[in-house]
Amino acid sequence: MGTMTINGKPYEFTDEKNVLAVIRKAGIDMPTLCYLPELSTFGACRLCTVEDDRGKTFASCSEVPRDGMVIYTHTDRLRRNRKLIVELLLAAHNRDCTTCKKSGNCALQSLALRMGIDTIRFSNYKEPAPVDSSSYAIVRDPNKCVLCGDCVRVCSEIQGMGVLNFMHRGSEAVVSPAFDRPLAATRCVSCGQCRVVCPTGALTIKDSSRAVWKALHDPNTRVVAQIAPAVRVAVGEAFNMPGGTNVMGKIVAALHTMGFDEVFDTTYTADLTIMEESAEFLERVENGGKLPLLTSCCPAWVKFVENEFPDFKENVSTCRSPQGMFSAVLKEYYRGPAAQAGKKTFVVSIMPCTAKKMEAERPDAYTKGEKDTDAVITTTELIHMIKDLGLDFAALSEESCDMPFGLGSGGGVIFGVTGGVTEAVLRRLAEGHDRNTLNAIAECGVRGSDGIKEFTVPYNGMELNICVVSGLANAREVMRRVRSGEKQYHLIEVMACRGGCVMGGGQPTRQDHKRNNDRAKGLYAIDRSMPIKKSDENPLIGFFYKGYFADKTHELLHVPHKLDNR
Repeated sequence: MGTMTINGKPYEFTDEKNVLAVIRKAGIDMPTLCYLPELSTFGACRLCTVEDDRGKTFASCSEVPRDGMVIYTHTDRLRRNRKLIVELLLAAHNRDCTTCKKSGNCALQSLALRMGIDTIRFSNYKEPAPVDSSSYAIVRDPNKCVLCGDCVRVCSEIQGMGVLNFMHRGSEAVVSPAFDRPLAATRCVSCGQCRVVCPTGALTIKDSSRAVWKALHDPNTRVVAQIAPAVRVAVGEAFNMPGGTNVMGKIVAALHTMGFDEVFDTTYTADLTIMEESAEFLERVENGGKLPLLTSCCPAWVKFVENEFPDFKENVSTCRSPQGMFSAVLKEYYRGPAAQAGKKTFVVSIMPCTAKKMEAERPDAYTKGEKDTDAVITTTELIHMIKDLGLDFAALSEESCDMPFGLGSGGGVIFGVTGGVTEAVLRRLAEGHDRNTLNAIAECGVRGSDGIKEFTVPYNGMELNICVVSGLANAREVMRRVRSGEKQYHLIEVMACRGGCVMGGGQPTRQDHKRNNDRAKGLYAIDRSMPIKKSDENPLIGFFYKGYFADKTHELLHVPHKLDNR
């Protein structure tokens, strides 16, 4: 506990790790470009520089608060220096703001407006660099990079990949993959977390909306959509709704207005995933199969295993992801002459995840030689499409998803949160579905925002050791322990993004980079309000297993090249 004097007023501090945190706690919005609380301190942009009572200046992000400190945040000297820093950044920046995907949500643009910069006194000395669009998920434009290092640190510290780093020195410094290779030629798993933290348009989502608009305007094409759970609690943020608000009904209404023929809920195939994955899990446990079983819902995680831990590839569940299942099911459903009605079917997947774009292009994302998912658009792209159409989103009347794939369970909804897949599996394995049983599962250790969660649950006279992980750096550590024999688990759930899909690379970002659990709370609130909590109690599941798809289960729900290994 201590007291600092900030701009002539005393403020107490406790465990804040730097002076910047104390300043923000005091209600003063200090500008930054390179500072994120969850990452290591870099101190590159110097925008958070403050001045003490002796005239000394220092970066507040890298200074530990001390009792009795006296600082000033907006002296004339500091304001002039900050303005100069932003001017210099703009001088070496591609300023095509009107055509930049980040326009309106760019930290550099906001700082220029905030500081009243209306002219640039310096010339841009840099030669234009080529734009890297090799990745299915991310576009990298070096001309818009401000060398804040946020992407470098999130890729290394949170994801443990180290794909991006600084190259060269001084005025020649750039952020790039090693040897300036394109992203597609690196170990990048397309998680998109670099794009989430990028304050400018240097890293953006590869846009797929044009292909969707083209399909919507084709009278000979049936366009159907599936919406992932995490999308419904994030879209509202772009329309001034509180974080975590469930806007699924409004999303469905917006898509119908755009011209989508059918709109379905991915929670349906999340339930199918639980049915298949829990069966596979029990088969491995009871018959001595490869353990631990590794979940297969997150494509960035699956690619991570293939690249970094190939000796565990056979441990990955043979189940497709819910996206993969749904797209295959939809293509099969509309393949018959009666359903097809002379139209081709175009499946659009609306996801919180940039890696889903990569998943849709994998060789195992084809069924009967036909691509299952024709286009993947992220939550952010969906928001742009809604705005493009000019819809008053907040005023839209809610509509329900279409049948026969418009109903899912609460277990399917919580797939969007870290631990959600495991919790849904445990619900499926539990005999009861009363409130006490479900509460006991929720409180067994599966919930929470910790990057690594370990717990044990009883099942049929044995103890199941389970690990739930979010963030690939955490996943690397867990897999290292498993490989060395230090840890033994029956089931490992991994989401590449910290917090799960609610914090996916395709979700809308905020300029202040505040990360909270509003979206997770939103999904849990939806789960509580749903009458169907367990995947096996979804009445539409019987439509799949006993109806039209009865003899197509393995072909549609499992990765083709792994069918023989199940």
